[in-house]
Amino acid sequence: MTWPILSVTTFLPIVGVVFIALLQGDEESVKRNARWVALWTTIVTFAVSLLLVWYFDPASPEFQFVEKRPWLGGAINFHLGVDGISLPFVILTTALMPICILASWTSVQRLVKEYMIAFLVLETLMVGTFSALDLVLFYLFFEGGLIPMFLIIGVWGGVRRVYATFKFFLYTLAGSVLMLLAIMAMYWDAGTTDIPTLMHHGFAAGMQKWLWVAFFASFAVKMPMWPVHTWLPDAHVEAPTAGSVILAAILLKMGGYGFLRFSLPMFPIASHDFAPFIFTLSVIAIIYTALVALVQEDMKKLIAYSSVAHMGFVTMGIFAGTMQGIAGGIFQMISHGIVSGALFLCVGVVYDRLHTREIAAYGGLVNRMPFYAAVFMLFTMANVGLPGTSGFVGEFLALIGTFKVNTWVAFLAMVGVILSAAYALWLYRKIVFGALDKPTLVHMGDLDRRELFIFAPLVVLTLLFGFYPKPVLDMSQSSVASLIDIYQRGLAGPKTADAMPVPTMPRTGVQQ
Repeated sequence: MTWPILSVTTFLPIVGVVFIALLQGDEESVKRNARWVALWTTIVTFAVSLLLVWYFDPASPEFQFVEKRPWLGGAINFHLGVDGISLPFVILTTALMPICILASWTSVQRLVKEYMIAFLVLETLMVGTFSALDLVLFYLFFEGGLIPMFLIIGVWGGVRRVYATFKFFLYTLAGSVLMLLAIMAMYWDAGTTDIPTLMHHGFAAGMQKWLWVAFFASFAVKMPMWPVHTWLPDAHVEAPTAGSVILAAILLKMGGYGFLRFSLPMFPIASHDFAPFIFTLSVIAIIYTALVALVQEDMKKLIAYSSVAHMGFVTMGIFAGTMQGIAGGIFQMISHGIVSGALFLCVGVVYDRLHTREIAAYGGLVNRMPFYAAVFMLFTMANVGLPGTSGFVGEFLALIGTFKVNTWVAFLAMVGVILSAAYALWLYRKIVFGALDKPTLVHMGDLDRRELFIFAPLVVLTLLFGFYPKPVLDMSQSSVASLIDIYQRGLAGPKTADAMPVPTMPRTGVQQ
Protein backbone atom coordinates (compact mmCIF):
# COMPACT_ATOMS: atom_id res chain seq x y z
CA MET A 1 0.00 0.00 0.00
CA THR A 2 1.20 3.50 -0.78
CA TRP A 3 -0.38 5.34 2.18
CA PRO A 4 0.65 4.87 5.84
CA ILE A 5 -2.31 2.74 6.87
CA LEU A 6 -0.76 1.69 10.17
CA SER A 7 -0.12 5.28 11.28
CA VAL A 8 -3.67 6.19 10.28
CA THR A 9 -5.08 3.28 12.32
CA THR A 10 -2.90 4.22 15.31
CA PHE A 11 -3.48 7.97 15.39
CA LEU A 12 -7.01 8.33 13.97
CA PRO A 13 -8.51 8.30 17.52
CA ILE A 14 -6.46 11.45 18.26
CA VAL A 15 -8.44 13.23 15.51
CA GLY A 16 -11.58 12.33 17.48
CA VAL A 17 -9.94 13.71 20.63
CA VAL A 18 -9.40 17.07 18.90
CA PHE A 19 -13.04 17.21 17.75
CA ILE A 20 -14.33 16.37 21.25
CA ALA A 21 -11.98 18.90 22.88
CA LEU A 22 -13.38 21.65 20.61
CA LEU A 23 -17.04 20.88 21.40
CA GLN A 24 -19.00 23.80 22.84
CA GLY A 25 -22.57 24.49 23.91
CA ASP A 26 -24.80 23.58 26.80
CA GLU A 27 -23.83 20.62 28.98
CA GLU A 28 -26.34 18.13 27.58
CA SER A 29 -25.51 18.83 23.94
CA VAL A 30 -21.76 18.53 24.66
CA LYS A 31 -22.35 15.15 26.35
CA ARG A 32 -24.46 13.89 23.47
CA ASN A 33 -22.04 15.10 20.79
CA ALA A 34 -18.99 13.75 22.65
CA ARG A 35 -20.58 10.29 22.73
CA TRP A 36 -21.39 10.35 19.02
CA VAL A 37 -17.96 11.68 17.98
CA ALA A 38 -16.24 8.99 20.08
CA LEU A 39 -18.49 6.26 18.65
CA TRP A 40 -17.97 7.26 15.03
CA THR A 41 -14.23 7.71 15.55
CA THR A 42 -13.87 4.18 16.93
CA ILE A 43 -16.09 2.73 14.17
CA VAL A 44 -14.03 4.42 11.42
CA THR A 45 -10.80 3.29 13.12
CA PHE A 46 -12.09 -0.28 13.16
CA ALA A 47 -13.09 -0.05 9.49
CA VAL A 48 -9.59 1.21 8.56
CA SER A 49 -7.97 -1.57 10.62
CA LEU A 50 -9.95 -4.16 8.63
CA LEU A 51 -7.98 -3.02 5.56
CA LEU A 52 -4.91 -4.35 7.36
CA VAL A 53 -6.55 -7.79 7.43
CA TRP A 54 -7.63 -7.49 3.80
CA TYR A 55 -4.15 -6.64 2.49
CA PHE A 56 -2.22 -8.80 4.98
CA ASP A 57 -0.33 -11.77 3.53
CA PRO A 58 -0.62 -14.61 6.09
CA ALA A 59 1.92 -16.74 4.20
CA SER A 60 4.70 -14.27 4.96
CA PRO A 61 6.36 -14.26 8.41
CA GLU A 62 7.86 -10.83 7.76
CA PHE A 63 6.58 -7.56 9.22
CA GLN A 64 4.12 -5.88 6.87
CA PHE A 65 2.80 -2.31 6.39
CA VAL A 66 6.21 -1.18 7.66
CA GLU A 67 6.79 2.54 8.22
CA LYS A 68 10.24 3.75 9.27
CA ARG A 69 11.39 7.34 9.74
CA PRO A 70 14.26 8.93 11.72
CA TRP A 71 12.97 10.17 15.04
CA LEU A 72 15.31 10.74 18.01
CA GLY A 73 18.97 11.51 17.33
CA GLY A 74 19.16 9.22 14.32
CA ALA A 75 19.56 6.11 16.49
CA ILE A 76 15.89 5.75 17.46
CA ASN A 77 13.34 5.52 14.67
CA PHE A 78 9.60 5.90 14.39
CA HIS A 79 9.17 2.32 13.22
CA LEU A 80 5.79 0.60 12.86
CA GLY A 81 4.79 -2.76 11.41
CA VAL A 82 2.66 -5.83 12.13
CA ASP A 83 3.02 -9.55 11.63
CA GLY A 84 0.72 -12.51 12.24
CA ILE A 85 1.30 -12.28 15.99
CA SER A 86 0.56 -8.57 16.49
CA LEU A 87 -2.20 -8.02 13.91
CA PRO A 88 -4.88 -10.06 15.79
CA PHE A 89 -4.32 -7.87 18.86
CA VAL A 90 -4.62 -4.68 16.80
CA ILE A 91 -7.96 -5.88 15.39
CA LEU A 92 -9.17 -6.99 18.85
CA THR A 93 -8.40 -3.50 20.18
CA THR A 94 -10.14 -1.58 17.41
CA ALA A 95 -13.14 -3.97 17.45
CA LEU A 96 -13.79 -3.66 21.17
CA MET A 97 -13.53 0.14 21.39
CA PRO A 98 -16.94 0.94 19.77
CA ILE A 99 -18.48 -1.66 22.11
CA CYS A 100 -16.91 0.10 25.11
CA ILE A 101 -18.24 3.48 23.98
CA LEU A 102 -21.75 2.02 23.59
CA ALA A 103 -21.49 0.31 26.99
CA SER A 104 -20.77 3.71 28.58
CA TRP A 105 -23.63 5.46 26.75
CA THR A 106 -26.00 5.78 29.71
CA SER A 107 -23.91 4.65 32.69
CA VAL A 108 -21.40 7.52 32.51
CA GLN A 109 -23.07 10.89 33.12
CA ARG A 110 -20.24 12.83 34.76
CA LEU A 111 -17.40 14.46 32.79
CA VAL A 112 -18.51 12.65 29.63
CA LYS A 113 -16.28 14.73 27.35
CA GLU A 114 -13.15 13.90 29.36
CA TYR A 115 -14.17 10.23 29.63
CA MET A 116 -14.42 9.84 25.86
CA ILE A 117 -11.10 11.62 25.35
CA ALA A 118 -9.41 9.21 27.81
CA PHE A 119 -10.73 6.19 25.90
CA LEU A 120 -9.65 7.49 22.50
CA VAL A 121 -6.14 8.32 23.76
CA LEU A 122 -5.98 4.83 25.31
CA GLU A 123 -6.92 3.28 21.95
CA THR A 124 -4.01 5.05 20.20
CA LEU A 125 -1.56 3.90 22.87
CA MET A 126 -2.79 0.28 22.77
CA VAL A 127 -2.64 0.00 18.97
CA GLY A 128 0.79 1.67 19.06
CA THR A 129 2.05 -0.91 21.56
CA PHE A 130 1.17 -3.79 19.24
CA SER A 131 2.54 -1.98 16.15
CA ALA A 132 5.83 -0.54 17.46
CA LEU A 133 9.02 -2.02 16.00
CA ASP A 134 11.44 0.14 17.99
CA LEU A 135 12.22 -0.59 21.65
CA VAL A 136 11.94 3.02 22.81
CA LEU A 137 8.73 3.60 20.84
CA PHE A 138 7.29 0.37 22.27
CA TYR A 139 8.21 1.45 25.79
CA LEU A 140 6.52 4.86 25.37
CA PHE A 141 3.30 3.32 24.06
CA PHE A 142 3.43 0.45 26.60
CA GLU A 143 3.84 2.78 29.59
CA GLY A 144 1.71 5.57 28.17
CA GLY A 145 -1.36 3.34 28.41
CA LEU A 146 -1.06 3.55 32.20
CA ILE A 147 -2.06 7.21 32.24
CA PRO A 148 -5.54 7.13 30.63
CA MET A 149 -6.41 3.88 32.45
CA PHE A 150 -5.24 5.47 35.73
CA LEU A 151 -7.65 8.36 35.06
CA ILE A 152 -10.53 6.12 33.92
CA ILE A 153 -10.41 4.12 37.17
CA GLY A 154 -9.47 7.06 39.42
CA VAL A 155 -12.09 9.54 38.17
CA TRP A 156 -15.03 7.34 37.09
CA GLY A 157 -14.42 4.34 39.36
CA GLY A 158 -16.08 3.09 42.54
CA VAL A 159 -15.78 4.03 46.21
CA ARG A 160 -12.19 2.75 46.67
CA ARG A 161 -11.01 3.99 43.28
CA VAL A 162 -8.05 6.02 44.60
CA TYR A 163 -6.59 2.99 46.41
CA ALA A 164 -7.12 0.78 43.33
CA THR A 165 -5.55 3.29 40.91
CA PHE A 166 -2.42 3.83 42.96
CA LYS A 167 -1.97 0.09 43.47
CA PHE A 168 -2.42 -0.49 39.73
CA PHE A 169 -0.03 2.34 38.82
CA LEU A 170 2.72 1.46 41.30
CA TYR A 171 2.71 -2.27 40.53
CA THR A 172 2.96 -1.78 36.77
CA LEU A 173 5.44 1.10 36.96
CA ALA A 174 7.80 -0.77 39.31
CA GLY A 175 8.23 -3.60 36.84
CA SER A 176 8.65 -1.24 33.92
CA VAL A 177 11.59 0.59 35.49
CA LEU A 178 13.61 -2.62 35.20
CA MET A 179 12.54 -2.99 31.57
CA LEU A 180 13.83 0.52 30.85
CA LEU A 181 17.24 -0.41 32.28
CA ALA A 182 17.25 -3.55 30.12
CA ILE A 183 16.43 -1.50 27.00
CA MET A 184 19.44 0.74 27.71
CA ALA A 185 21.69 -2.31 28.16
CA MET A 186 20.44 -3.80 24.88
CA TYR A 187 21.17 -0.55 23.03
CA TRP A 188 24.71 -0.41 24.43
CA ASP A 189 25.32 -4.02 23.41
CA ALA A 190 23.69 -4.05 19.96
CA GLY A 191 23.99 -0.38 19.00
CA THR A 192 20.34 -0.28 17.91
CA THR A 193 16.82 -0.26 19.31
CA ASP A 194 15.33 -1.82 16.16
CA ILE A 195 13.20 -4.80 17.23
CA PRO A 196 13.56 -6.93 14.01
CA THR A 197 17.35 -6.49 14.21
CA LEU A 198 17.48 -7.35 17.91
CA MET A 199 15.47 -10.54 17.32
CA HIS A 200 18.47 -11.88 15.38
CA HIS A 201 21.24 -10.20 17.39
CA GLY A 202 22.19 -13.05 19.73
CA PHE A 203 22.96 -11.64 23.17
CA ALA A 204 25.54 -13.38 25.37
CA ALA A 205 24.05 -16.21 27.46
CA GLY A 206 24.93 -14.53 30.77
CA MET A 207 23.47 -11.21 29.64
CA GLN A 208 20.27 -12.88 28.42
CA LYS A 209 19.34 -14.01 31.91
CA TRP A 210 19.50 -10.48 33.34
CA LEU A 211 17.64 -9.01 30.39
CA TRP A 212 15.00 -11.76 30.58
CA VAL A 213 14.42 -11.10 34.30
CA ALA A 214 14.08 -7.34 33.70
CA PHE A 215 11.51 -7.80 30.93
CA PHE A 216 9.75 -10.52 32.92
CA ALA A 217 9.28 -8.08 35.83
CA SER A 218 7.26 -5.80 33.58
CA PHE A 219 5.32 -8.38 31.57
CA ALA A 220 4.47 -10.59 34.57
CA VAL A 221 2.85 -7.65 36.38
CA LYS A 222 0.96 -6.61 33.24
CA MET A 223 -0.54 -10.07 32.54
CA PRO A 224 -0.69 -10.43 35.63
CA MET A 225 1.02 -13.62 36.82
CA TRP A 226 0.88 -15.01 40.33
CA PRO A 227 2.05 -13.63 42.81
CA VAL A 228 2.04 -10.08 41.33
CA HIS A 229 -1.64 -10.32 40.40
CA THR A 230 -3.19 -8.67 43.46
CA TRP A 231 -3.68 -5.28 41.79
CA LEU A 232 -6.04 -6.74 39.18
CA PRO A 233 -9.10 -7.67 41.31
CA ASP A 234 -9.02 -4.25 43.01
CA ALA A 235 -8.68 -2.43 39.69
CA HIS A 236 -11.55 -4.42 38.14
CA VAL A 237 -13.90 -3.92 41.09
CA GLU A 238 -13.44 -0.14 41.08
CA ALA A 239 -13.25 0.43 37.30
CA PRO A 240 -16.35 1.44 35.31
CA THR A 241 -17.72 -1.34 33.11
CA ALA A 242 -15.96 -0.23 29.92
CA GLY A 243 -12.71 0.20 31.88
CA SER A 244 -12.95 -3.40 33.09
CA VAL A 245 -13.57 -4.59 29.52
CA ILE A 246 -10.44 -2.87 28.18
CA LEU A 247 -8.37 -3.90 31.19
CA ALA A 248 -9.26 -7.59 30.81
CA ALA A 249 -9.48 -7.77 27.03
CA ILE A 250 -6.48 -5.68 25.90
CA LEU A 251 -4.15 -4.43 28.63
CA LEU A 252 -3.59 -7.90 30.12
CA LYS A 253 -2.59 -9.16 26.67
CA MET A 254 0.33 -6.73 26.47
CA GLY A 255 2.27 -8.95 28.87
CA GLY A 256 1.71 -12.08 26.76
CA TYR A 257 2.53 -10.14 23.60
CA GLY A 258 5.76 -8.95 25.25
CA PHE A 259 6.82 -12.52 26.02
CA LEU A 260 6.23 -13.45 22.35
CA ARG A 261 7.92 -10.39 20.87
CA PHE A 262 10.91 -10.08 23.23
CA SER A 263 11.52 -12.95 25.66
CA LEU A 264 11.41 -15.92 23.26
CA PRO A 265 13.23 -14.52 20.18
CA MET A 266 15.71 -12.17 21.90
CA PHE A 267 16.54 -14.24 25.00
CA PRO A 268 16.03 -17.88 23.87
CA ILE A 269 18.58 -19.43 26.24
CA ALA A 270 17.14 -17.62 29.25
CA SER A 271 13.57 -18.45 28.14
CA HIS A 272 14.50 -22.13 27.94
CA ASP A 273 16.28 -22.09 31.32
CA PHE A 274 13.46 -20.22 33.06
CA ALA A 275 10.67 -22.33 31.50
CA PRO A 276 10.31 -24.58 34.62
CA PHE A 277 9.97 -21.41 36.72
CA ILE A 278 7.23 -20.14 34.39
CA PHE A 279 5.47 -23.52 34.44
CA THR A 280 5.46 -23.46 38.25
CA LEU A 281 3.99 -19.95 38.43
CA SER A 282 1.44 -20.80 35.73
CA VAL A 283 0.18 -23.94 37.49
CA ILE A 284 -0.07 -22.09 40.81
CA ALA A 285 -1.99 -19.29 39.08
CA ILE A 286 -4.38 -21.73 37.40
CA ILE A 287 -5.18 -23.71 40.58
CA TYR A 288 -4.78 -21.11 43.35
CA THR A 289 -6.76 -18.28 41.71
CA ALA A 290 -9.51 -20.74 40.73
CA LEU A 291 -9.84 -21.72 44.41
CA VAL A 292 -9.84 -18.05 45.43
CA ALA A 293 -12.57 -17.34 42.85
CA LEU A 294 -14.77 -19.99 44.49
CA VAL A 295 -15.09 -17.94 47.70
CA GLN A 296 -15.68 -14.49 46.17
CA GLU A 297 -18.80 -12.50 46.99
CA ASP A 298 -18.31 -9.85 44.29
CA MET A 299 -19.07 -10.77 40.66
CA LYS A 300 -16.30 -8.62 39.22
CA LYS A 301 -13.72 -10.01 41.62
CA LEU A 302 -14.63 -13.57 40.68
CA ILE A 303 -14.23 -12.84 36.95
CA ALA A 304 -10.97 -10.97 37.65
CA TYR A 305 -9.49 -14.01 39.41
CA SER A 306 -10.64 -16.21 36.54
CA SER A 307 -8.66 -13.93 34.20
CA VAL A 308 -5.48 -14.61 36.18
CA ALA A 309 -6.14 -18.36 35.86
CA HIS A 310 -6.70 -18.11 32.10
CA MET A 311 -3.50 -16.10 31.65
CA GLY A 312 -1.74 -19.03 33.35
CA PHE A 313 -2.65 -21.17 30.33
CA VAL A 314 -1.19 -18.48 28.05
CA THR A 315 2.22 -18.29 29.77
CA MET A 316 2.33 -22.07 30.03
CA GLY A 317 1.70 -22.46 26.29
CA ILE A 318 4.13 -19.71 25.24
CA PHE A 319 7.10 -21.04 27.22
CA ALA A 320 6.45 -24.62 26.13
CA GLY A 321 8.08 -23.36 22.92
CA THR A 322 6.03 -25.67 20.68
CA MET A 323 3.87 -24.80 17.68
CA GLN A 324 0.66 -25.85 19.44
CA GLY A 325 1.63 -24.14 22.69
CA ILE A 326 2.42 -20.74 21.17
CA ALA A 327 -0.51 -20.84 18.73
CA GLY A 328 -2.77 -21.86 21.63
CA GLY A 329 -1.43 -19.02 23.78
CA ILE A 330 -2.18 -16.45 21.06
CA PHE A 331 -5.64 -17.88 20.38
CA GLN A 332 -6.39 -18.04 24.12
CA MET A 333 -5.53 -14.35 24.48
CA ILE A 334 -7.83 -13.37 21.59
CA SER A 335 -10.63 -15.61 22.89
CA HIS A 336 -10.21 -14.38 26.45
CA GLY A 337 -10.37 -10.80 25.18
CA ILE A 338 -13.79 -11.49 23.67
CA VAL A 339 -15.20 -13.70 26.45
CA SER A 340 -13.91 -11.85 29.53
CA GLY A 341 -14.92 -8.52 28.00
CA ALA A 342 -18.41 -9.92 27.46
CA LEU A 343 -18.58 -11.24 31.04
CA PHE A 344 -17.73 -7.81 32.45
CA LEU A 345 -20.42 -6.34 30.18
CA CYS A 346 -22.85 -8.91 31.65
CA VAL A 347 -21.97 -7.69 35.14
CA GLY A 348 -22.43 -4.10 33.95
CA VAL A 349 -25.95 -4.85 32.70
CA VAL A 350 -27.25 -5.93 36.13
CA TYR A 351 -25.12 -3.34 37.96
CA ASP A 352 -26.75 -0.53 35.96
CA ARG A 353 -30.16 -1.79 37.12
CA LEU A 354 -29.47 -2.62 40.78
CA HIS A 355 -26.17 -0.78 41.54
CA THR A 356 -24.59 -3.68 43.39
CA ARG A 357 -22.13 -6.39 42.36
CA GLU A 358 -22.79 -8.63 45.37
CA ILE A 359 -23.65 -12.15 44.20
CA ALA A 360 -26.01 -12.61 47.16
CA ALA A 361 -28.18 -9.70 45.96
CA TYR A 362 -29.29 -11.65 42.87
CA GLY A 363 -31.16 -14.84 42.11
CA GLY A 364 -33.84 -16.11 39.73
CA LEU A 365 -33.03 -13.61 36.96
CA VAL A 366 -34.04 -16.17 34.34
CA ASN A 367 -37.65 -15.40 35.28
CA ARG A 368 -37.28 -11.70 34.50
CA MET A 369 -34.39 -11.58 32.02
CA PRO A 370 -34.46 -14.66 29.73
CA PHE A 371 -32.35 -13.07 26.95
CA TYR A 372 -29.77 -11.96 29.51
CA ALA A 373 -29.72 -15.47 31.01
CA ALA A 374 -29.05 -16.99 27.57
CA VAL A 375 -26.24 -14.56 26.73
CA PHE A 376 -24.66 -14.93 30.18
CA MET A 377 -24.83 -18.71 29.85
CA LEU A 378 -22.97 -18.70 26.51
CA PHE A 379 -20.11 -16.61 27.85
CA THR A 380 -19.96 -18.61 31.09
CA MET A 381 -19.61 -21.81 29.05
CA ALA A 382 -16.93 -20.17 26.86
CA ASN A 383 -15.08 -19.09 30.00
CA VAL A 384 -15.14 -22.71 31.22
CA GLY A 385 -13.77 -23.89 27.86
CA LEU A 386 -16.79 -25.78 26.54
CA PRO A 387 -16.16 -27.39 23.11
CA GLY A 388 -17.94 -25.37 20.44
CA THR A 389 -16.90 -22.05 22.00
CA SER A 390 -13.70 -20.10 21.41
CA GLY A 391 -12.57 -20.77 24.99
CA PHE A 392 -12.01 -24.43 24.22
CA VAL A 393 -9.63 -24.06 21.28
CA GLY A 394 -6.96 -21.96 23.00
CA GLU A 395 -6.90 -24.00 26.21
CA PHE A 396 -6.81 -27.29 24.30
CA LEU A 397 -3.90 -26.20 22.07
CA ALA A 398 -1.97 -24.78 25.03
CA LEU A 399 -2.44 -28.04 26.94
CA ILE A 400 -1.33 -30.16 23.96
CA GLY A 401 1.73 -27.96 23.41
CA THR A 402 2.66 -28.19 27.10
CA PHE A 403 1.99 -31.95 27.27
CA LYS A 404 4.70 -32.50 24.62
CA VAL A 405 7.21 -30.79 26.92
CA ASN A 406 6.03 -31.65 30.46
CA THR A 407 3.18 -34.07 31.17
CA TRP A 408 2.88 -33.16 34.87
CA VAL A 409 2.40 -29.47 34.15
CA ALA A 410 -0.33 -30.29 31.62
CA PHE A 411 -2.01 -32.66 34.08
CA LEU A 412 -2.05 -30.08 36.90
CA ALA A 413 -3.39 -27.44 34.51
CA MET A 414 -6.26 -29.83 33.73
CA VAL A 415 -7.21 -29.67 37.41
CA GLY A 416 -7.62 -25.92 36.92
CA VAL A 417 -10.05 -26.56 34.05
CA ILE A 418 -12.28 -28.56 36.43
CA LEU A 419 -12.07 -25.84 39.09
CA SER A 420 -12.95 -23.15 36.53
CA ALA A 421 -16.14 -25.07 35.75
CA ALA A 422 -16.92 -25.14 39.48
CA TYR A 423 -16.70 -21.38 40.12
CA ALA A 424 -18.24 -20.32 36.80
CA LEU A 425 -21.28 -22.60 37.14
CA TRP A 426 -21.67 -21.65 40.82
CA LEU A 427 -21.78 -17.96 39.85
CA TYR A 428 -24.31 -18.63 37.09
CA ARG A 429 -26.57 -20.70 39.34
CA LYS A 430 -26.57 -18.08 42.12
CA ILE A 431 -27.43 -15.20 39.80
CA VAL A 432 -29.70 -16.72 37.16
CA PHE A 433 -31.50 -19.63 38.84
CA GLY A 434 -33.25 -20.05 42.15
CA ALA A 435 -36.37 -18.33 43.45
CA LEU A 436 -37.12 -14.76 42.46
CA ASP A 437 -37.79 -13.82 46.09
CA LYS A 438 -35.88 -10.51 46.42
CA PRO A 439 -38.21 -7.50 46.09
CA THR A 440 -35.51 -5.44 44.36
CA LEU A 441 -35.39 -7.91 41.43
CA VAL A 442 -39.12 -7.96 40.63
CA HIS A 443 -38.94 -4.99 38.24
CA MET A 444 -35.63 -5.92 36.53
CA GLY A 445 -36.00 -5.43 32.77
CA ASP A 446 -34.41 -7.67 30.15
CA LEU A 447 -31.72 -6.55 27.68
CA ASP A 448 -32.74 -3.45 25.74
CA ARG A 449 -31.95 -2.82 22.07
CA ARG A 450 -28.61 -1.10 22.76
CA GLU A 451 -27.44 -3.96 24.99
CA LEU A 452 -28.49 -6.61 22.45
CA PHE A 453 -26.56 -4.68 19.81
CA ILE A 454 -23.46 -4.71 22.07
CA PHE A 455 -23.63 -8.44 22.77
CA ALA A 456 -24.52 -9.62 19.24
CA PRO A 457 -21.00 -9.42 17.68
CA LEU A 458 -19.41 -10.98 20.79
CA VAL A 459 -21.87 -13.90 20.68
CA VAL A 460 -21.17 -14.45 16.97
CA LEU A 461 -17.37 -14.34 17.40
CA THR A 462 -17.43 -16.68 20.42
CA LEU A 463 -19.36 -19.31 18.47
CA LEU A 464 -17.57 -18.69 15.14
CA PHE A 465 -14.08 -19.11 16.60
CA GLY A 466 -15.30 -22.11 18.59
CA PHE A 467 -16.36 -24.00 15.46
CA TYR A 468 -14.03 -22.33 12.96
CA PRO A 469 -10.78 -21.05 14.56
CA LYS A 470 -8.98 -21.07 11.20
CA PRO A 471 -8.94 -17.26 10.59
CA VAL A 472 -6.90 -16.53 13.74
CA LEU A 473 -4.70 -19.63 13.52
CA ASP A 474 -3.93 -19.11 9.82
CA MET A 475 -3.11 -15.44 10.32
CA SER A 476 -0.49 -16.23 12.94
CA GLN A 477 0.84 -19.57 11.62
CA SER A 478 3.79 -18.30 9.55
CA SER A 479 4.87 -15.80 12.21
CA VAL A 480 4.67 -18.47 14.93
CA ALA A 481 6.76 -20.86 12.80
CA SER A 482 9.32 -18.09 12.25
CA LEU A 483 9.37 -17.31 15.98
CA ILE A 484 10.01 -20.98 16.84
CA ASP A 485 12.77 -21.09 14.22
CA ILE A 486 14.49 -18.04 15.75
CA TYR A 487 14.05 -19.56 19.22
CA GLN A 488 15.52 -22.93 18.18
CA ARG A 489 18.45 -21.33 16.36
CA GLY A 490 19.13 -19.18 19.40
CA LEU A 491 19.33 -22.30 21.53
CA ALA A 492 21.51 -24.16 19.05
CA GLY A 493 24.16 -21.51 18.38
CA PRO A 494 24.39 -18.92 21.15
CA LYS A 495 27.16 -16.40 21.35
CA THR A 496 29.42 -16.85 24.32
CA ALA A 497 30.53 -14.01 26.53
CA ASP A 498 34.09 -14.36 25.20
CA ALA A 499 32.96 -14.08 21.59
CA MET A 500 30.90 -10.96 22.18
CA PRO A 501 32.21 -7.74 20.63
CA VAL A 502 33.20 -4.95 22.97
CA PRO A 503 30.18 -2.63 23.37
CA THR A 504 30.69 0.68 21.60
CA MET A 505 28.77 3.89 22.04
CA PRO A 506 27.29 5.34 18.83
CA ARG A 507 29.00 8.40 17.42
CA THR A 508 27.40 11.63 18.54
CA GLY A 509 29.83 14.16 17.13
CA VAL A 510 31.22 14.91 20.59
CA GLN A 511 34.86 14.02 21.19
CA GLN A 512 35.21 11.20 23.74
